[in-house]
Amino acid sequence: MVENEGEAGAPACLITRPEPGAAATAARVASLGWRPILAPALVLTPLPMPPAPAAQAALVASAAAVPALAAACPLGLPLLAVGEGTAEAARAAGFATVFAAGGDAESLAALAAARLALGDGPLLLAAGRGYGDDLAASLTTRGFALIRREAYVAAEAAELPAPARAALVAGSVRAALFLSPRSARATASLLRSAGLSGAATAIRAVALSGRVARALDGLPWGGLDVAARPDQDTLLGLLGPAPPLASHARPEG
Repeated sequence: MVENEGEAGAPACLITRPEPGAAATAARVASLGWRPILAPALVLTPLPMPPAPAAQAALVASAAAVPALAAACPLGLPLLAVGEGTAEAARAAGFATVFAAGGDAESLAALAAARLALGDGPLLLAAGRGYGDDLAASLTTRGFALIRREAYVAAEAAELPAPARAALVAGSVRAALFLSPRSARATASLLRSAGLSGAATAIRAVALSGRVARALDGLPWGGLDVAARPDQDTLLGLLGPAPPLASHARPEG
């Protein structure tokens, strides 16, 4: 299990990202000397997609959309991904021509405008149920015709995993990574439900963007850092190497 890797005395970092992607992020966090604790705030379930109609390219704003998309369209279709992590997932799924944007919806729309021609056909936009409206609006404003498909559904986790709860009660969690506003809100709700709101005072929250940071309002975080760019490399650079784990009192709920 990822939660048991690393030195026993290393400070813990909560990984609130769901799969796919949580394990890969945890491995990178461990390489910085942290003890990663998987605490996915959302549970993602792929949705079957019908065979895709003809399109000039596919767009995905999350790695979670890649499995359903790979099963529904030719792997030779050019794919534009929101960031390098999603691009890597697309390449691993077999897509041959993949381009990565700068990490958010606006950069993905800008990449489409730079690489694709309006007259070459519609774009296939695969996203989660309830996601992708901002991206779709940005693309249609630029004049692109869209084919939208639901690739997965996201549900909020019912409770904190036992290893995450144990680490929070023990007071060993020193940082938490937040990659989406919904995950941030859901994690805050899980902490409150578990009676562990007070644990936030010892935790440095590291947010992927300003939108994510704003979703963390309401809990007494020990610190809040916001990545200058909305990509995982910048986020992990902001997290930095693990500090020594000093002893302290257990948090109150």
